Amino acid sequence: MAIVKMPFCFLAFFCLLLQLFSIFHIGNAELKMNYYRESCPRAEEIIRQQVETLYYKHGNTAVSWLRNLFHDCVVKSCDASLLLETARGVESEQKSTRSFGMRNFKYIKTIKDALEKECPGTVSCADIVALSARDGIVMLKGPKIDMIKTGRRDSRGSYLRDVEALVPNHNDSLSSVLSNFNSIRIDVEATVALLGAHSVGRVHCVNLVHRLYPTIDPTLDPTYALYLKKRCPTPNPNPKEVLYSRNDPETPMVVDNMYYKNIMAHKGLLVIDDEIATDPRTAPFVAKMAADNGYFHEQFSRAIRLLSETNPLTGDQGEIRKDCRYVN
Repeated sequence: MAIVKMPFCFLAFFCLLLQLFSIFHIGNAELKMNYYRESCPRAEEIIRQQVETLYYKHGNTAVSWLRNLFHDCVVKSCDASLLLETARGVESEQKSTRSFGMRNFKYIKTIKDALEKECPGTVSCADIVALSARDGIVMLKGPKIDMIKTGRRDSRGSYLRDVEALVPNHNDSLSSVLSNFNSIRIDVEATVALLGAHSVGRVHCVNLVHRLYPTIDPTLDPTYALYLKKRCPTPNPNPKEVLYSRNDPETPMVVDNMYYKNIMAHKGLLVIDDEIATDPRTAPFVAKMAADNGYFHEQFSRAIRLLSETNPLTGDQGEIRKDCRYVN
């Protein structure tokens, strides 16, 4: 049988096509369930164990993991840029005034060290942010969110200059907040659900006193306003002092629908709280979540999944940091 020889130029062209396809395929990989099934089978179990251990030692860590996810993902990408410290030419996003009150970053290293011991250089800091938030929500008696995909990679830089524009401010209007979330494909219903994370949050007095002094904001329940003035007794609080009020005094460490019940009774801390309870674009969702904790948990789970999949770096993009605080 005669053997047909392919011209060398054709073979070279074919090999080039294979290389280009490989590069395109790797660079455009997607998040998926159980990404670490083969490379680090115990990755998600290790993160869950560490989150639980830290919670029982430092209960507020669970709240921090939830806030980390929000602050990381709304700024460009879910890529752990938030975790970078100022070093080696990087300016940390943690320096921004929008990051005021954030804490417990040091315990991310505890989780990362446990993973590095099991599977060196395998699990990204960005996936730690996503999975620790998922597991932290469970510790806060919120919904169990099973469908968190993995495979994110870590950024090689931070976006400090973009934080002010992309992370909502405590006085931002509802229209501005809805626009910001819409830009990352989070719809109005999911946005209202995400704001339910305020059920385990707290507001520092520096971000609250403008509603109390020199006169009380008329949209606040008068009795509740007097309570807030006791929590924040001066119009010029020292930002270095830990003066704050919790969004939900009744179940402050539970992800539940009390936040919506409170804001419908004009007991929200921020202007946005009052606006979502009264604006026709959002009020129906607030009323439904206030009436049905199951519905709130369902929409909160959906919103967390959407948030966690915001513009991730995948494939050969970014890197897997050895230490979440520094680029490699």
